[in-house]
Amino acid sequence: MSNDNWAMHYVCTHDEAEKLIDAHTQFWVCNCGCREGRGLCTRSRIDICLMFYGDIESSGSGKKEITEAQARAILDEAKDKQLVSRPFRNEKEKERTDGICFCCDDCCGYFINPGEKCDKGAKIEITNFTDCTHCGICAEVCYFDARKMNKHELEVDRDKCYGCGLCVDICPEDCIEMIVRR
Repeated sequence: MSNDNWAMHYVCTHDEAEKLIDAHTQFWVCNCGCREGRGLCTRSRIDICLMFYGDIESSGSGKKEITEAQARAILDEAKDKQLVSRPFRNEKEKERTDGICFCCDDCCGYFINPGEKCDKGAKIEITNFTDCTHCGICAEVCYFDARKMNKHELEVDRDKCYGCGLCVDICPEDCIEMIVRR
């Protein structure tokens, strides 16, 4: 991975974030730098940036060690509040994931000013339009604009799908699933 194409963050589903948590035994949390910089977030609490190593820099203040149960509670809140799991890589060991930011379009810099690079996740959505009722709920949580309502029909632009899986989590018809991106 060259430095020109390197993105610190990538997107993953909540299930993939849970596997990252499962792979670690120590956890730290700090305040989200975006939330501190922009003011209060209307979606979630401020101390939601999860780290797997105590010796890494944090984007926000208030870094402290937490238990595994507290780390899992952060993930549970991210699921409940429809926050995107955006793991971040180590700057020197680019294959190592140092932690997970949980982001939304209310205050997070990436969604407000998408000039920041972020890699798409390993998975992509696939929608069964035969079972889809075009209710539009999934479009409301798609911060990447891959899902939009056009009059009364859902349109999906898979090229814009980052693989967060929020649409799967919220779909009342269970007609969306995540598959491996090719």
